[in-house]
Amino acid sequence: MKKNGFWWRVFDLYYDGFRNMTLGKVLWTVILIKLFIIFVVLKVFFFPNFLKENAEEGRESDFVAEQLLNKLP
Repeated sequence: MKKNGFWWRVFDLYYDGFRNMTLGKVLWTVILIKLFIIFVVLKVFFFPNFLKENAEEGRESDFVAEQLLNKLP
């Protein structure tokens, strides 16, 4: 990669900015921990795989179609 290319300059800008951060590193750590909690922990405990629990193996599309058609007035 050329040192004066566009992508190199973009990378260098962010790399230099993150390297010189003090408070920002702590804030990014907090943000990453919160995202981990939201997408992993909450998914496991509060959002079960409804389709896997109620549909037969390999017949998920039929189950979804049946549920959608039953909901129509």
